[in-house]
Amino acid sequence: MERRPFPLSFSVREIEGAWQVTAAAAQAGELVDLLVAVANDAVAVVSLETNSYLDEDWQSLRPSLIAAELGVPCTVHSLGSWASGTYGLGEELLVVDRDLLPRLLNGTWSPYELTLIDVPADVAPEQLDELALVLGTTDIDEPLLSRLGDSRVWFSGHDDCYVMLETRDPALPTAVLARLLTLLAGSALAELTEEPLSRVPEPGPWLPERLIATASHWIGALGKVTEDQVSIELAALPDPWQLGVSFPQQADLTATLDVRHSTWQIAPAE
Repeated sequence: MERRPFPLSFSVREIEGAWQVTAAAAQAGELVDLLVAVANDAVAVVSLETNSYLDEDWQSLRPSLIAAELGVPCTVHSLGSWASGTYGLGEELLVVDRDLLPRLLNGTWSPYELTLIDVPADVAPEQLDELALVLGTTDIDEPLLSRLGDSRVWFSGHDDCYVMLETRDPALPTAVLARLLTLLAGSALAELTEEPLSRVPEPGPWLPERLIATASHWIGALGKVTEDQVSIELAALPDPWQLGVSFPQQADLTATLDVRHSTWQIAPAE
């Protein structure tokens, strides 16, 4: 798209006691700690597609084989052929201990399709079948968690870039927006210095909370970038961002990272 840097995007809405978020750009492994923090004791991997692990026919390995390659113990539940071709479902479902999920999504490989939902540690096979049925019969824009009594967070990642999630925790959307700002600033600094950065400070909750209180839909693009400062131009949108929507001619706010002092500020755009 005109060879411009991929923008930050974020949208949130509250519906039936939960919050739905669509966002970009973030890999699953860059958000996994936020998901784990609000999840039940276990997480079900209900779909997983990747080009990082392929069989002899150049098809994605089964999720259980990928978990074995990465040394992640899990319980395997077969859904059968009925789930094949259903968006957000695979024929095989994994149940992984919540604390082991970061080991599975360790950044060494890329899932281009990934769906996760948390479950109790003692979840029964019949409950997993019911879970899969609900996931397979809920439209993408429909609320999901209100149909599942125990789950607290659902995550769907596409092209290891686009994020959709639903959560019962009101703090998770703000944490995701803070992480998106941090990732964008960090990528700019890494490109400028031509070396990986060990850590970029995240803005405090006050910054994403202010953005969400101002508007439900945002797009962000890099502004001025130096070794000492990174600015991100932010514009409110009337609707969720879609690929191909250009940045407005005028930004509304500018978020600025002071690298030396590890602080963030936000001010009206000039």
